[in-house]
Amino acid sequence: MVEELFRQDAYIKEADATVTAVEERGVRLDRSIFYPTGGGQPGDSGLMRWEGGEARIVDSVKADGGDVLHLLAPDSPRPEVGANVHTTLDWERRYLHMRMHTAMHVMSSVIKGSVTGGQVGADKSRLDFNLDGEVPTKEWVTEEVNKLIALDRPVTPQWITDEELTARPELVKTMSVRPPMGAGRVRLLSIEGIDLQACGGTHVARTGEIGRIECTKIENKGKMNRRFIIALA
Repeated sequence: MVEELFRQDAYIKEADATVTAVEERGVRLDRSIFYPTGGGQPGDSGLMRWEGGEARIVDSVKADGGDVLHLLAPDSPRPEVGANVHTTLDWERRYLHMRMHTAMHVMSSVIKGSVTGGQVGADKSRLDFNLDGEVPTKEWVTEEVNKLIALDRPVTPQWITDEELTARPELVKTMSVRPPMGAGRVRLLSIEGIDLQACGGTHVARTGEIGRIECTKIENKGKMNRRFIIALA
């Protein structure tokens, strides 16, 4: 199983690793800084270099056995199994995802409803809610989310057991995404005084790093369902 460096420290931008498997679409490594697509957050991209070669990592996805498969451009060379490689993250893209993902957690604490889905993006992100009663305006959402962001609260991971999570279903906010269980413990993300929920994604260390956001659009997706779209201002 890969050592998930991105869960230990979301700010690691480059790292050395050893190739453990080479497949048609890409390679597996013994340690990785690349977040694999999941929980509404896109997989990371970047670069892989080794003696005599270089390849672009175009995406990262979950693989069997708890591994990360680093997808390489189809026409790029492949390192050999056992090769030592140096990996570099497309940091600008990752950092946008981190800021957006944390902003979405803040928004989920502002809008009172059941989260039915969401998607993190570098340019825009969305959260879908089932809402009873009046739908807040995009201006109100913008103002309330930015108030909390400006508090510059710490954002930290916590861990609980599978059993504790089962006993506290309110910690799973998104109905369509279940956190990975079965390993004995589950990762929570705490935004001090604002939000606490199960999440395995990458996030900024303080809300102040998000900067200002704007709720740009609210879409009607059904009788009770509304989609709130945000962008970094």
